[in-house]
Amino acid sequence: MADLNEETTVETSEDNLVEETVVEKRHIDPNLQGIQLYYEQNKKMISYIGGGLALVIGVFLFFKLYYLPEQENEAVNEMFWAENLLEKDSFNLALNGGMMVMAADGQKQMKGFVQIADEYSMTKTGNLANYCAGICLMRTGKFDEAIERFSKYSGNDETIAPIAIGAIGDCHMELNQVDDAVKYYTKAADNNTNSFTVPYFLKKAAMANETRGNYAEALQNYERIQKEYPRSSEGTEIDKDIAKVKALGNL
Repeated sequence: MADLNEETTVETSEDNLVEETVVEKRHIDPNLQGIQLYYEQNKKMISYIGGGLALVIGVFLFFKLYYLPEQENEAVNEMFWAENLLEKDSFNLALNGGMMVMAADGQKQMKGFVQIADEYSMTKTGNLANYCAGICLMRTGKFDEAIERFSKYSGNDETIAPIAIGAIGDCHMELNQVDDAVKYYTKAADNNTNSFTVPYFLKKAAMANETRGNYAEALQNYERIQKEYPRSSEGTEIDKDIAKVKALGNL
């Protein structure tokens, strides 16, 4: 019959308490095999691991089912004021907040897109606030900062995601960084397959290519619109664009 040694601590005392370690033998049924035998031999370790896993699962469920939803609700409430100001072209207030507003629990100081994005970064609304902050920064001429905020947006919305990438291209154009602008316009066009953003950014890429005299690449952009999106608003006069760029580049 297999034996396992287990240590226990026994206190003895005469004048002082002395700790002694007593080794106890625990008998294991010799007929046990496989998982049952392994469990008996490693019962303490398995108990510790099981307790640890239970703690991890508990923390995960609390985070997913309680903490994140609460954070999301708070972020949505904060975005209300900033979005209203953005619609009114009050870009600095929408970006930085600070205005006193009347909320359900009384008067408070509103948060701007930057603060919302940073404080609620794990939520969908906090992620969207990065995009909105980028819009405000771009509209106030802070193109480098706008690029940073647009780059932090990581959504997969079929419209906003390519527009955020294309907005980085717009910022590079404003900074006279045409090669980078073309790169991001092309990336925005390839981000999705919808008939709104793809031809729109293909045409922007073509026009940026024209400004740097790269007519062959501009022609490729225009021809892709002609082939894939002839019914888009950009495709209605695409034949003129193609003829123009061919003439300019002797293509």
